Amino acid sequence: MDNTDNIVAITDPGEVGRAEHTRGDRIVVHISNLFAWIFPILMVAICAQVVLRTAGFNQAWLDDFQWWLYGAAVLIGIGYAVTTNSHVRVDIRYENFTPEKKLRTDIMALAWLFLPFVILSWDVTLSYAIISIASDEGSDSPNGLHNLWILKTFMNVSFLFIAFATWTAYVRTLAKLIEPLWWRKLFWALPSTMFVINLIIYYAVWWAIYLTSPEGTTTRDVGRHWVFDEIEVGNYDIKYTIIATVLATAVVIGVARLLARPSKA
Repeated sequence: MDNTDNIVAITDPGEVGRAEHTRGDRIVVHISNLFAWIFPILMVAICAQVVLRTAGFNQAWLDDFQWWLYGAAVLIGIGYAVTTNSHVRVDIRYENFTPEKKLRTDIMALAWLFLPFVILSWDVTLSYAIISIASDEGSDSPNGLHNLWILKTFMNVSFLFIAFATWTAYVRTLAKLIEPLWWRKLFWALPSTMFVINLIIYYAVWWAIYLTSPEGTTTRDVGRHWVFDEIEVGNYDIKYTIIATVLATAVVIGVARLLARPSKA
């Protein structure tokens, strides 16, 4: 890497490896560059609050505004870091790997470790956002920023953005190793594939039961339906929805294999 590359890497990671970026990667970079303007606004908000507080005019809403801005910028920044590979990584051993081993390690890290965590984070924060919207949640301070549900909803949506960034980075990496046909994308990202299918099955069944249940049925009643029970398999208790997930995953990958076509995504 020459001096020019070093300068670019320091000032704009989004330009590093641009020739290899897919359309999805560039979408992530463009959105992230837009949100990067939050940081100068955040700096102004922090300085303004310091001056006002020193002068005896503390503004609670400015405190809220600061962590609203910081939270949004950081969440979008995660997707940007994944796409541009500008995140902090411990590469003591990785640096000495062969090119192929580096690709396999990156695939494992993206699709088997990080993406499932992002999907889990989206699932956990979904009810977090819905409850906040339903209660019209506001600030703890009377003079703070209200409509806190906006930030909590954004947090949930941001995990979809991070998942998209991770998927595009994963597919780009996979393409350097093998032709990224859809069935291969799904198979090489098996934990993530199963997690998504499990969520689809769970929410589809949950809503089907809820909408067809007698009036007065609570969400707790739905959760106690036999469909969400467990079945004993040897020494293990496995939920019916997990069994359905395993079968559905095999079917989805099998059908994708039969319909395999070259993909550019």
